Amino acid sequence: MKHVLTSVALLGATCAALPAMAEDAWFPYPAEEVVPAFSADGTAQPIEYEALAKADKDYKICVSFPHMKDAYWLGVDYGVTEEAKREGVSLNVVEAGGYTNLAKQISQIEDCAAGGAQAVIIGAISYDGLNSVVKELADKNIPVIDLVNGMSSPDLAAKSLVSFETMGKEIGSYLAQKHPEGSDEVTVGWFPGPAGAGWVEAANKGFMEAVKGSAVKVLEPRYGDTGKEAQLKLVEDVLQANPEVSYIAGTAVTAEVAQGLLRERGLTDKVGNLAFYLTPGVYSGIQRGFIEAAPADSMVIQGRIAVDQAVRILEGKDYVKHVGPKIFVITKDNIEDTPRSAVLPPDGFQPVFSVN
Repeated sequence: MKHVLTSVALLGATCAALPAMAEDAWFPYPAEEVVPAFSADGTAQPIEYEALAKADKDYKICVSFPHMKDAYWLGVDYGVTEEAKREGVSLNVVEAGGYTNLAKQISQIEDCAAGGAQAVIIGAISYDGLNSVVKELADKNIPVIDLVNGMSSPDLAAKSLVSFETMGKEIGSYLAQKHPEGSDEVTVGWFPGPAGAGWVEAANKGFMEAVKGSAVKVLEPRYGDTGKEAQLKLVEDVLQANPEVSYIAGTAVTAEVAQGLLRERGLTDKVGNLAFYLTPGVYSGIQRGFIEAAPADSMVIQGRIAVDQAVRILEGKDYVKHVGPKIFVITKDNIEDTPRSAVLPPDGFQPVFSVN
């Protein structure tokens, strides 16, 4: 994936390639397969992802999320539950309540296995902290699919996710090309998310690498849970301590809470606002001009692919072991060309915890 400003020129073609999201026809979908699978330095190869028409029988799948406190995981929930309905399998969703609740997530996953789950899909709280429970499941021939956040376990059956390093790099590149070396220095408050989560560390790495050698000065990263109250407090603290800040950049929740705070303080013309992934709130913020840009990782599709991978594994069919939707950047200049249904859940969608 090229840097933001060069990739924007290609966005029209990318958006045009996205299929209309009819319930029974979301695919083929532009995606990238990582080869070799699970490799940190693997090569991303473009593919068109094709899902099964239907499962051969009603399998029992369990999905574990870190929480359901923000619209991002609501979108993933929409993806997994809609795909379960479409393929004709049973699915149960559990959520741990937040990124500090690793022990609860492990316990919920163990309960999934004890309850007869034939496959488990995990949006992980910790990159390394779930490896033991993943091995436990693998030893019982229960395949585990790594969804969205990333895990280091060698016992995984599949991964449905994008590179959050690339997501962070996209926003870092946006800033670096806007403020190249030799131009006036700008200060950025950076809010990568909860410390220790694999996706957070990856995004932080990508962002920091992208701004090297530019006029962008990044303050010490402010880590924290992706609940709105936690992020709002972090942004307030940074603005209070660093009145010279020119940009707020971070999680989608950070951007969502920052837009209101910046308006309240009369700073919308002074402080830019960027997210390194997309939610309905960020999408709306870009439309209204309160958020500049965000890469779309198509979280709905990540959820759909994970369910399809699980069914394929259970049926002994060929499957793509490590794959994610193609990343593209949304700005105010191209947002109207991006089909919302391809990247976000429908307006008014409420959490679904069970599909039978």
